[in-house]
Amino acid sequence: MVPSVTGCRTLPSTTPCATAQIVAGPPERSPKTYASSEHGRRLFCGDCGTSLFYTNDVVFPGQIDVQTATLDDPSAIPLQGQIQMAESIAWMRDLSVLPAFERYPGEEPEAP
Repeated sequence: MVPSVTGCRTLPSTTPCATAQIVAGPPERSPKTYASSEHGRRLFCGDCGTSLFYTNDVVFPGQIDVQTATLDDPSAIPLQGQIQMAESIAWMRDLSVLPAFERYPGEEPEAP
């Protein structure tokens, strides 16, 4: 498992992703599937639309890309790198040099 932030332009650029195996829940709570490309499948919550998983048997066979930001405790799986940077927006490479805020600029002090 390699928890990472993706620069892929087909996903929201700040969605943390991790490749991991999962076990499905009861059928009435199973995610809905969207065929986003010839081999890619995006699984999402049928109630609220939140993106949950991505699979692609050609790019990474037998693995599931888990949107770790959707977990109850996403900080339990710390990031280990950045992937898909070939497709990233240029400014994503310099995020660490920008000011960070707990909420919005001017409303709260900068984050540590």
